[in-house]
Amino acid sequence: MEKMPIMVKRNELSIGIYEKAMPDNLSWEEKLNLVQETGFDFLELSIDESDFRLSRLESIEEQNCILKAISSTGVPIRSICLSAHRKYPLGSHEKEIQERSLGIMEKALHLATKIGVQRIQLAGYDVYYEESDDYTQLTFENNLKKCVDMASMQGVVLGFETMETSFMNTVEKAMKYVDKVDNPYLQVYPDLGNLYNGNINKTELLRDIERGVGHYIAVHLKDTVPNVFRDLQFTEGNVDFKEGIEIFYQHGVRIFNCEIWDNKSGDYKECMLNTMKIIESCIIETDLK
Repeated sequence: MEKMPIMVKRNELSIGIYEKAMPDNLSWEEKLNLVQETGFDFLELSIDESDFRLSRLESIEEQNCILKAISSTGVPIRSICLSAHRKYPLGSHEKEIQERSLGIMEKALHLATKIGVQRIQLAGYDVYYEESDDYTQLTFENNLKKCVDMASMQGVVLGFETMETSFMNTVEKAMKYVDKVDNPYLQVYPDLGNLYNGNINKTELLRDIERGVGHYIAVHLKDTVPNVFRDLQFTEGNVDFKEGIEIFYQHGVRIFNCEIWDNKSGDYKECMLNTMKIIESCIIETDLK
């Protein structure tokens, strides 16, 4: 008997928004209120390589401000995008950088447990500003295992982001390390825009996504074009969001995070509203067989 179509409903999905969609000068309460006003369900916090965001790992005052804002607004922060490992990579040739990298992971996990974050998106770089080689890849693997041990103690799941570099620009490459580590606290949190750039064609994209079935904890929705991986608004690139949501929904994904950036023109709220409008349109039109 032919299966009936399954319609994706808005209340079946949790849709978040990336912190960098908003100006840095907004307070935590203003950011979380804006998340709610524009129809999103949660905020994804950024810990990147800047001193401004890295300081959140050290400042008890800042962490308490985040907690207070979550309590007063009722809007959760459900994930952390940990891209600080681009500057301080797990696979660095320098021992001091490796130690800094592991320290960042430990502090990010502490922050996650303090503010109720369930998952951390881990950047899939062995190194970024250094030359990748056998040493950096083996060191990355060894230090990754230490990170996963730390995460398992805290009960926070790490998920690899598929990146823009050849080291981990596909799900298959992420799964290589997921399989090696073989721990439930290391999974895949792919970036749809980067997957479009990392796979040759649609057939290859679908095959690549199949490789990670059973290991997806969430998906980043981001628009890209070849060699442009950030600062695009939705529909400015070549990513088919309807197709992406449909495919990952079929594989059990219910958490999607929209990655856009504040363009400094002052229309950030309008951009957020438009992003949600596009995603909701995709959901309404999605007809899963």
